[in-house]
Amino acid sequence: MSRAARIGILCASIAIFCYAGIGHVLGRTTDDKAYKSLTVYGEVLQKIQQDYVDDPNMRTVTAGSLHGMLESLDAQSSYLTPREYDEYKKKLANTGTGETGLTLSKRYGYVIVLSVLPDSPGTQAGIRSGDIFESIGGFTTRDMSVGQAMNLLNGQPGTGIKVGVIRRGKATPEEVDLVRAKVATPKIIVQKADPDILVLRLPSLEAGRADEIRNRLLDAEKQGIHKVILDVRECGRGPVSEAISTARLFVPSGMLTTLRGQTVSTQVFSAEPKQVVWKNPVAVLIDATTSGAAEVLASAIAANHRGDVVGERTFGLASEQKLITLDDGAALILTVANYYNPGGKAIIEEGVTPTEVVRAVPEDDSDTAEEDTAPASVPEKGAAPAPQTQKEPGLGPRPLSPEDPIFHRALDLLKAPVKKAA
Repeated sequence: MSRAARIGILCASIAIFCYAGIGHVLGRTTDDKAYKSLTVYGEVLQKIQQDYVDDPNMRTVTAGSLHGMLESLDAQSSYLTPREYDEYKKKLANTGTGETGLTLSKRYGYVIVLSVLPDSPGTQAGIRSGDIFESIGGFTTRDMSVGQAMNLLNGQPGTGIKVGVIRRGKATPEEVDLVRAKVATPKIIVQKADPDILVLRLPSLEAGRADEIRNRLLDAEKQGIHKVILDVRECGRGPVSEAISTARLFVPSGMLTTLRGQTVSTQVFSAEPKQVVWKNPVAVLIDATTSGAAEVLASAIAANHRGDVVGERTFGLASEQKLITLDDGAALILTVANYYNPGGKAIIEEGVTPTEVVRAVPEDDSDTAEEDTAPASVPEKGAAPAPQTQKEPGLGPRPLSPEDPIFHRALDLLKAPVKKAA
């Protein structure tokens, strides 16, 4: 390391010490732990610079510590270096940028696939919810944020990128080629499960989806259909505003959700009686692939006793992120607020618990259950850990089929005679 670089690191450490000391003396915070953490951080940097076995690249060291700092907050917060943020901006500004149709998060220390849009590059490559990305483009995801992963996956349509995928029940990664493409907003899948029951499968809750659902419900009522199933399994995209608007089509009164953060004014979203268009029975299908806006919708239906929510506990990802640029050209994607269910619990921590718990794989189907959910053996050093059998994405919904116990349980609940009050 050059003498100038050493002096720079030393000055930075001194600045941190001074900032902490002055702040403490002036009483600008009631939390001494924050200032103690700053002094420890500065001390660690100084020790690395002085005593590490080799001459360290302090820029890499600092970037690594910032990545870890953001990841320690939650799965969706990310740090982008100046180069990564520059690429991010270019891809964001380019309307022709291709993607893979995947919704990602982090678990087990690696990037995992929450859901896959139908007819997307991810689907065509055989990627399934629950898959673990051990590597993307040759880079391990062990120290990779979700923002970095999406940055790598997005790019010029027609170009490819290799991902190392650890599938359920496997110990070593399999190399898969993903070819980026322009991904259209998936359409609602509409099916009749019974002459009197309509199924609306929602692959996403993109802008305008609530209006589309409203029209489907009005058409169903004109056709004499009196029961609806909303399938939001593998639904992980879209703004929460669409979930709130959709919930208002069903819920006549009560609180739907609350948005709250340290610097974000608390917002309470309630039902609006004039917005209701469906007063008949409704059931919602969820599992661990349900995330984000879809969780807010399911939570609102369940908490207000508007209908049965059937399936497995959702992933827990309903939050709001903010892009914050830094002076050196880097950026933070920072979670600034969480959505809470009407009972006051953060969805990101609790997920959404169904009113009727049904496993995606039947308990008595031992062969299928073992194939689909058995954890792999301990992977070799450097490989991602195997998926566990609980609290993780399953293999995705298989609607209207004999192998779909969640759907069939919802069907039974809707067909059951309504009990009249005494």
